[in-house]
Amino acid sequence: MILIFMIVKLKMNTFVGLVITSFIVGLLLGLPLTKIAQTIETGIGSQLGHLAIIFGFGSMLGKLVSDAGGGYRIATTLINKFSRRWIQVAVILASFIIGLVLFFEVGLVVVLPIIFIIARELDMPLMYLGIPMAAILNVTHAFLPPHPAPTAITDILGANLGHVLLLGILAAIPTIIIAGPVYNWVLQKIYPRVYRKNIDISVLGEYKEFKLEETPKFGISVLTAMMPVILIAVATICSFIFPKNNPVNEFIQFIGAPDLAMLLSLIFAIFTMGLWRNKKMEEISTALADSIKQISVMLLIIGGGAFKQVLVDGGISKYISGLFAQTSISPILAAWLITALLRMSLGSSTVAAMTAAGLVVPMTHQFGGNSIMATLMVLAIGAGSVFCGHVNDTGFWMIKEYFGLSLKETLLSWTTLTFVLALAGLGAVYAISLFV
Repeated sequence: MILIFMIVKLKMNTFVGLVITSFIVGLLLGLPLTKIAQTIETGIGSQLGHLAIIFGFGSMLGKLVSDAGGGYRIATTLINKFSRRWIQVAVILASFIIGLVLFFEVGLVVVLPIIFIIARELDMPLMYLGIPMAAILNVTHAFLPPHPAPTAITDILGANLGHVLLLGILAAIPTIIIAGPVYNWVLQKIYPRVYRKNIDISVLGEYKEFKLEETPKFGISVLTAMMPVILIAVATICSFIFPKNNPVNEFIQFIGAPDLAMLLSLIFAIFTMGLWRNKKMEEISTALADSIKQISVMLLIIGGGAFKQVLVDGGISKYISGLFAQTSISPILAAWLITALLRMSLGSSTVAAMTAAGLVVPMTHQFGGNSIMATLMVLAIGAGSVFCGHVNDTGFWMIKEYFGLSLKETLLSWTTLTFVLALAGLGAVYAISLFV
């Protein structure tokens, strides 16, 4: 309640609110005065360890792809290859690939002008293409590394990043189908007023326009954007196929380790999206520095693992875990419920996911540190983190303005979509749990 009050009522910076709340909660839980500061430092330090590498390099990679026009090339090529009948499939594929390297808000700004032009050319309502686009960007943001929340909670729960990536993609497929085309069809039937044409998107402000022939080729753009996913996925699959001490497998595991995979992908992008396009290294370095500036606040929020550490050291996580252990509720549902309630209260999906992860850590220990259960709980938290996006969420207002909706229309369309996303995601995680 303290954190909710400071973020929602006082409009306080999220990171500052997290640290203040950490001190207050530490005092209320009876932690020794000399230990509170140490606990907070431990939480921030342990959280930012290798996550800063994955998150920072991921942001740099996304910046290079976006600035070079790689995202534009991916979206326009896929959309132009599909007929009017299958245009939603094109939007889904484009948004998924772009969403792997761009955060929700950035992906929205990159893809929206493209689908705006397509919708105008095909005489379609912007919402018809916008719903699947926004749904997919939200799913990748919630489920798939190197996005901040899934990467951070994977570390907190001790899950395997490769497992999270592979099972996250599996969970994303049915979630995307339900929250994209299926939800779009239902909403158009029961609430057609939001499917308007001739929407003005000038609210996006200045948008960098690209000439298609000046952007990177489609194949190299897709390969660059998906390089981290490919390296980590190949390493994970090979770990099941080859013996552990096999030299080939050891090399594959080496280059597929998340930190090195992100570094190799970034180096690859520097060439494909920069040097090979006649950009000078100085210009590329400036773009990389700008990408870090853009995520500096998010890095601090991730470093807000201080709050998580206080909850753990103060015994709250064990208490919560004990409450659920005395019931028949599954740890997957428990993780989803806790996250969904926090998300609805706090607005920030990242803060909600990380706080929930700190609370459910002991539940993973109840299963002897089972990696698959930890992975499923990471995905359940990811699904809960997109639940009920409403007026305390930045994404809610972006959707409202970009699609020219009223407050009521946004609540009935976007907030409802986030309900569907969260529930479909939970269902997908449960379905996977039956087979792994």
